Amino acid sequence: MEQFFKLKEHGTDVKTEVIAGVTTFMTMAYILAVNPSMLGPEGAGMDSGAVFTATALASALASFLMALFANLPFVLSAGMGLNAYFAYTVCGSMGYSWEVALTAVFAEGIIFIILSLTNVREALFNAIPATLKIAVAVGIGLFITFIGLQNAHIVVDSSTLVTVFSFRGSVEAGTFQSEGITVLLALVGIIITSVLLIKRVKGNILIGILATWILGMICQAVGLYVPNPEAGFYSLFPSGVFSMPASVAPTFMKLDFSVVGTLNFVVVMFAFLFVDMFDTLGTLIGCASKADMLDKDGKLPQIKGALFADAVGTTVGAVLGTSTITTFVESSSGIAEGGRTGLTSIVAGGLFLIALFLSPVFLAIPSFATAPALVVVGFLMMQQVVKIEWENLVEAIPAFIAIFAMPFMYSISEGIAMGVISYVLIHLLAGKARQNTPLMYVLALLFVLKYIFL
Repeated sequence: MEQFFKLKEHGTDVKTEVIAGVTTFMTMAYILAVNPSMLGPEGAGMDSGAVFTATALASALASFLMALFANLPFVLSAGMGLNAYFAYTVCGSMGYSWEVALTAVFAEGIIFIILSLTNVREALFNAIPATLKIAVAVGIGLFITFIGLQNAHIVVDSSTLVTVFSFRGSVEAGTFQSEGITVLLALVGIIITSVLLIKRVKGNILIGILATWILGMICQAVGLYVPNPEAGFYSLFPSGVFSMPASVAPTFMKLDFSVVGTLNFVVVMFAFLFVDMFDTLGTLIGCASKADMLDKDGKLPQIKGALFADAVGTTVGAVLGTSTITTFVESSSGIAEGGRTGLTSIVAGGLFLIALFLSPVFLAIPSFATAPALVVVGFLMMQQVVKIEWENLVEAIPAFIAIFAMPFMYSISEGIAMGVISYVLIHLLAGKARQNTPLMYVLALLFVLKYIFL
C-alpha cells in the first residue's frame, strides 16, 4: 500500500486513511436511502431495491477508479440535485420514462469520457482563476453547512423561504418527541464534534456521528424519542443486520434510444452534462483546496484521472440503473480527518459493497447524526476565505458572488456560473480585460446561454 498510494509522501498512514474513508462513507451513506426513494415508485417509477443495489455498485466502482487513476481521497455516488432533476423534471414534468432518463445519463457519460480523454475538462479546471477556486471551496463549505442544517431540521421552510426550527411549535403540535428531539440531538452533535475537533481527537468527525446516533438510540430506549413514520421519523435501531442484495435485473441495461436525436432529448442530456461537469469541477476544486493538493499554479496534477473516474462511473451507473454518478462534496469530511490518497476512496468504496449486505444497518443512520459532520466540515472549508484578497475589489466581488450563490441558489454549479460570469464582466468593465483568458470568455458565454435555453 505504501508503494502504490505513496502514503509517507502524502504525510499520511493506513490508520488515518481508513478513518477518513469510513468518515466519508458515513457522511454520504444517506444516498443509499435517498436515491431509491427519489427514483423509486413514487419518484421516477423505478424498482427501489434495484436502485439501491445499482447505487452501491456504481459508487464502489467509481470510487475504486478514483483511487486507481488519480490516487485521490474523493468518493463518488449518485449526485443529489441530479437525481431530483432525473425524477421530478425529466420523468415528472417532462413526462419521459425512466428508461429515457437513464439513456440521457448514459449519453452524458459517454460524452464525459471523450471530454476527459481530450483534456477539455482539465482545461476548464485550469482556466478558473485562483481567486474563484478559493471562493468555490468557501462556497461549498457554506453549501454543505446549509445541507446539514436542513437534514437536521434546524433550518426549515417558512413564508420567508427558510427559518429556524420552532421548539414551541413542535410542543404545541405534539411532534416534539419525534421532530423536536432530533433537532436537539443534532445541536448536541455539533457541540460534541466541535469539542473533539478543538481537542484534536483523531477521528473526531466519525466519533461525532456515532456518538450522536447512540444518543438518539438512548433517547428512543427511554421514551424521549418516538418514531413517527408518517412524518418521516423512523426507529433509530436497525431492523436487522444482514440482508441479501436486491437484484438489478429490473433496471439493468434498460435504456431507451427511441427518442435520441430529438431536441428535447438533447436538452435533457446537456442539462445533465452541464450540471454534472461543473458540480464535479467545483467539488474537485473545493476538496483539493482544502487538502492543499493544488500546485503553485492552482492546478490539480491528477485531475485527468479524477475526471475519467467520474465519467466512467456515470456511464456504468446508467447501465446498472441509477442517476448520474459524481464526486461527492462530503469527501471533504474524510479530507478533514487527514485522508490524502486513494486508499481513502478504496475504503469508502469497500464500505459501499459491504452496505449491499448490511443495508438495514447503514440505512438506519439518521440524518441528524450526519448533519453535525457537514456543519463542522463547512467550518473547516470556510477558513480558506482569508486567502481571498478582499482589498482587490475586482477579484473579491466575483469571489463573493460565487460564495453566496452556492448556498442561496442551492447548487455548486450555479455558484461557479455566477462567479465566472461576474468575473469576466467586472474585469472587462473595470479595464482589466487582459486578465481574462479566452477560455473564461467561452465559459461565461456558455453559462449565459445555459440560462437562456435550459
